[in-house]
Amino acid sequence: MLEHGGRLRATAQRYGIPLADWLDLSTGIAPEPWPLPSIPLEVWARLPEDDDGLEAAACAAYGARHALAVAGSQAAIQTLPQLLPGGRVGVLAPSYAEHAQAWQRAGHELVRLSAAAIDAALDDLDALVLANPNNPTGERFAVAQLLDWHARLAARGGLLLVDEAFADCTPELSLAAHSDRPGLVVLRSFGKFFGLAGVRLGFVLAAPTLLARLREALGPWPVSGPARALGLQALGTGQAGARRRRAAELQRQGAALAGLLRAHDLPPAGGTALFQWLPYPDAAALHDFLARRGILVRLFNEPTSLRFGLPGSDADWQRLAQALAEYRQP
Repeated sequence: MLEHGGRLRATAQRYGIPLADWLDLSTGIAPEPWPLPSIPLEVWARLPEDDDGLEAAACAAYGARHALAVAGSQAAIQTLPQLLPGGRVGVLAPSYAEHAQAWQRAGHELVRLSAAAIDAALDDLDALVLANPNNPTGERFAVAQLLDWHARLAARGGLLLVDEAFADCTPELSLAAHSDRPGLVVLRSFGKFFGLAGVRLGFVLAAPTLLARLREALGPWPVSGPARALGLQALGTGQAGARRRRAAELQRQGAALAGLLRAHDLPPAGGTALFQWLPYPDAAALHDFLARRGILVRLFNEPTSLRFGLPGSDADWQRLAQALAEYRQP
């Protein structure tokens, strides 16, 4: 299995710092969880039912026509490559590493591409997989560019898969409104924006024929009843204003995090509302320096870089600022 952010218990044991004393900035998840609604007892007691309106709520919230709820977008990432015939698949690099591994495991020929190399390579690909905004670099792709790539792929029976796990705060980047086109798949995450990663909920937006095949492959009850109930409440039309306010606040915090890093001569090269990405030659040393102070950020080796998630409380912001100031002291 690939390593991800959030492995706090192992890090706490490694550094000998109690779990409760850590500031975990390694995951890119909103630091303030969405207020939990009251979930009726029968939701826990009965098997989930997929006609509860959750998919319709997701379509309305994301601006899509068709959706399938899954146990986190990771479930779709692992399953979709198995539904398609073997081919040559371009995957944006660096990006969320589970994409490349899933397509390679399913027997596809993998081509790792930088953003600048995609256009020239596209006509030799059967599928293109990327994240928008990208994780961890924060790189963004215009809708017009993505639709052009999709049209070129679809003309040959190809596929464009866009992972929009971090798109909630930048809806102008989303292809959700176009996701009913054949050969286009859009993934949306629930846990990151709502700060509820433990719910394990996500959505696949695509044409009905592909969604039907994916539903069959995943089997019955892929999403728990409580997760469906929570998703239905958070994505409902009555919460649209609260979602807009959350998006604006997260945008503000993301800009503040970028400013904090720049103030300590650590300018990020990119980011989103939920994280900032810092290519840095001494990334391992800075990662260790912060960890010894009970602050966990995400370390990447290729390229050598760090990803900083959002602190939560004022005390957390001050703690990170103090640690960065100490790092810059002689």
